[in-house]
Amino acid sequence: MKRIFGIVCLALAVLTAGAKKVKEQPQQWPDGTVIDGWFQNTQKVDVSTLGKQYVLTDYGVMAGWPRVQTKEIQAVIDRCAQEGGGVIVVPTGTFLSGALFFRQGTHLHLQEGAVLKGSDRIIDYPLLQTRFEGETCKFFSAFINADGLDGFTISGTGTIDGNGLQYWQEFWIRRSWNPQCTNKDAQRPRLTYVSNCKNVTIQDVHLINSAVWTNHVYRSDHVRYLDCYIYAPTENIWPENPKRGAPSSDAIDIDVCHDVLIDGCFMHVNDDAVVIKGGKGTWADKDETNGPTERVIIQNCRYGKVHGCLTLGSESLHDRNIILRNCQVDQASRVLWLKMRPDTPQHYEYVLVEGIKGHCGSFLFIHPWTQFFKPGDRKDMPLSRCNNIVMRNNQVEAKTMFDVKTSDKYELIDFTVDGSPIDFSRFSKATKETAPKVYL
Repeated sequence: MKRIFGIVCLALAVLTAGAKKVKEQPQQWPDGTVIDGWFQNTQKVDVSTLGKQYVLTDYGVMAGWPRVQTKEIQAVIDRCAQEGGGVIVVPTGTFLSGALFFRQGTHLHLQEGAVLKGSDRIIDYPLLQTRFEGETCKFFSAFINADGLDGFTISGTGTIDGNGLQYWQEFWIRRSWNPQCTNKDAQRPRLTYVSNCKNVTIQDVHLINSAVWTNHVYRSDHVRYLDCYIYAPTENIWPENPKRGAPSSDAIDIDVCHDVLIDGCFMHVNDDAVVIKGGKGTWADKDETNGPTERVIIQNCRYGKVHGCLTLGSESLHDRNIILRNCQVDQASRVLWLKMRPDTPQHYEYVLVEGIKGHCGSFLFIHPWTQFFKPGDRKDMPLSRCNNIVMRNNQVEAKTMFDVKTSDKYELIDFTVDGSPIDFSRFSKATKETAPKVYL
């Protein structure tokens, strides 16, 4: 029997998900420190203030042209940077391209009816040193790349389309042949990758059909996603199994970042929506390319079908001060998912989930995460921990409120629901043999 989670008699202003402005918000992080005023700023970037506009068709790039025009579009970006910066404008029409690299002072704007469409051939995405699945490694570039930029903006109501169908089908064909096929084995580009950046705004744009992760942010700060539409199909992409969707099409992966705001976005993908990351592996805490993620707010969003609305892990070390609030959940499998890797020292703390309404499978889900994990021989391996997790003022119809497995690999401390502590002694203990292996 389904159960209603939370208190029904709440103030309407607190419960209404999708509202663009919430007058009264907590001014403190879950650990009691003050939330910086930056998080109150949801004003959109005015594109007209960003400099000269470089419309692609004014520079020989052709709409509807069947050939990949990577070189031509990159030449416009480079010219814009050389001339002092400005806005790369994609006008109405479809423009096919491989990987694009934005420079300091350049921005991307997609007019209504514009489609910047990614090539479905992996050769159009160069191999380089990058970040993927909790590791710094050699992998394929994303479609849209921004590294080391201050003030980068993606705007407009047009579409960045990853054109992922061929990649998805190849993945499921590989997986049917080899059940241990990983995301790295099936070679697929991310849609956007923002790394080593600050003061980034991605607003109003449609981000769809990514071959793998839709948005990946690494080692960046003061990043805003405002009113974005993020979509990947959750079924009917492989004729042999209509239940298959776009594999590992996470909406937004936040990896070793701080100060991130996600406001007013719609997310419907065949994996987790907002994912907090930072590294994986038995010695991940000794690797300087890994690190904590902290001070993240997700608010006023709407979730379609997703595996988890807010997921910590599976590639995380230390996550602190994460807030999910005032969101509408329609078809989520889980609202808060804490993925606990037995091979990685993890610490998730000071997480707040409040003002959520709608429907889900499980509200809180905690299990050992054993997908492709490789435990090492480490004598001083720290015990993983989740502590100070607060859930309050939620109104969600859930098939299961709490789906939790305890373990000798981690401890769960100070979990509360509307002020009442959760007694985890009544939950079953997980073992390596019984822990679910979830192949996404």
